[in-house]
Amino acid sequence: MWTKEIKVNGMFDFDYTLLRFSFDPLVDLNREERWVRIPLRLGTEKHIVKVRAIGTPYEPFFEIQGNDEAKKDKLMAFINDIFLWDRDLRPIQQFFQKTKLAPLFEQYPGTPIVKDFHPFDCLMKTIIHQQLNMTFAYTLTTRYIQNFGEEINGVWFQPTPEKVASLDYDALRELQFSQRKAEYVIDTARKIADGKLDLQKLSRLPDEDVLNILTKVRGVGPWTVENWLMFGLGRENLLPAADIGIQNALKKFLGKDKKPHKDDIYQMGEEWSPYRSYASLTLWRSIEG
Repeated sequence: MWTKEIKVNGMFDFDYTLLRFSFDPLVDLNREERWVRIPLRLGTEKHIVKVRAIGTPYEPFFEIQGNDEAKKDKLMAFINDIFLWDRDLRPIQQFFQKTKLAPLFEQYPGTPIVKDFHPFDCLMKTIIHQQLNMTFAYTLTTRYIQNFGEEINGVWFQPTPEKVASLDYDALRELQFSQRKAEYVIDTARKIADGKLDLQKLSRLPDEDVLNILTKVRGVGPWTVENWLMFGLGRENLLPAADIGIQNALKKFLGKDKKPHKDDIYQMGEEWSPYRSYASLTLWRSIEG
């Protein structure tokens, strides 16, 4: 067992992060005790790392625990990459004080980008969730993970690309996936398992290049890519204007009778560049929980 304490510069609202994690019924966390247990893979090895907040949003401080002392540094690198603790949110908070979203950033300071635990898992989840309401989306991902993933000490590891690639469509159809969604999930996993789609290589490309490449994959549209860029890669300048949550949040914030059109949202978002992902997260936050 190893333990490490880390202080983060700037602001970081971990309690909001736990709220977002809690939307997924399979994430092992405790919001009152302020911890989450994270499944990490190092090659074929599976590790569980516990992250607990012991500070405040304005003085973020964390306790990290794991079991394998020899892998401590590699696991800490993964944890830092997920939570993006090297980013100081104070300049971003100051940036938005000069925009129309200033009241929201005053109400919800320190809202961080936190990545999903693995880029492949994030892409599968985003494909499954597209065009579904949140409740049924998580019902499907829960069935998918419980049937094809692995539970270790109460923590779920999602299925690997090779595992998903080996499935036939009926395996997902039996879980209430539509035929098309089953094809999108399995066919995309097959491209990744076969090396035709390299997520690690994609992670090094600019947003526009990733968008151009991934939208050529059947069943992957702009909304899916924008969300994957944000939550799979932690990119800072994404605004999924077609997202119903973003539209509803802006409708509420602007006091309008109807949701703004996505083209109008993109136009609004020009003021929020190069930090549009933080605008998106803060808008979602304004109507969540």
